[in-house]
Amino acid sequence: MSEQNSRLTSDRIGLIAAAIAELELEEKQQLFQLLVDRGDLPQQKADPESSPVQLEYLVSLPEDNRPPDYVLIFDGGSKGNPGWGYGSYAIIRAQDGAQRLERLDFGDNYTNNEAEYDTFIAALQDLLQRIEQAGRQPQEFALEVRGDSTLVINQVQGTWKAKEPRMRERRDRCLRLLRRFGQIKLKTQPREESVRVLGH
Repeated sequence: MSEQNSRLTSDRIGLIAAAIAELELEEKQQLFQLLVDRGDLPQQKADPESSPVQLEYLVSLPEDNRPPDYVLIFDGGSKGNPGWGYGSYAIIRAQDGAQRLERLDFGDNYTNNEAEYDTFIAALQDLLQRIEQAGRQPQEFALEVRGDSTLVINQVQGTWKAKEPRMRERRDRCLRLLRRFGQIKLKTQPREESVRVLGH
C-alpha cells in the first residue's frame, strides 16, 4: 500500500471511529450486532489474567496489549445499606510510580453499589481533567482499572446486565468516560488488595 493510500485509509478509519463515538449506547450495540451477523468481526481471544472490555460497549477502542500509562484503583461502600456513602480511589502513574489518593463522602441514603459506581466515576473524571490540564489528550493513554466490586466491573464490561435504572445510568456514565481513553482494561482484584492500597 502506498503512503498516500495508507494515509487515506487512516483518515477514513479516523472519521468512522469519530462517528461511532457519537452514537448512543443502544446504537453501538446495534452496530456491533450487525457486524457480528455479517461475520465482519474477528474472533476475540480470552485473556485469563484480565477481563477485557467487550466490544459491544467500547467498540471504538483499539485492541492492543501495551502496558498501562495509568492504573486506577477504586472502592466504595456505605455504613448501612442504604446508609452513609463513602469511597476512595488511587491513580498511579506507571512512568514514575507517582500516586494520588482521594477519599470521598457521598452523604446519606447510599447503597454499597451506588458508592462503588460514584467513586469510579469521580476517579475517571479526576484523571481526565488532570490529563487535559497538562495539555494532553486522554486518547494518548492506556488505562488499567482495578476494583473488588464484581458488580461494577461486570456491568461495565457487559458480562452482567444493569437492570435497575440507577445502576444503568451510572454504568453508561462510566462507559462514556472510559471511551475517551486510547485503551482500557478492567480487572477484578481481591478485597485485600484494595484495602492495602486504599486503607479500607
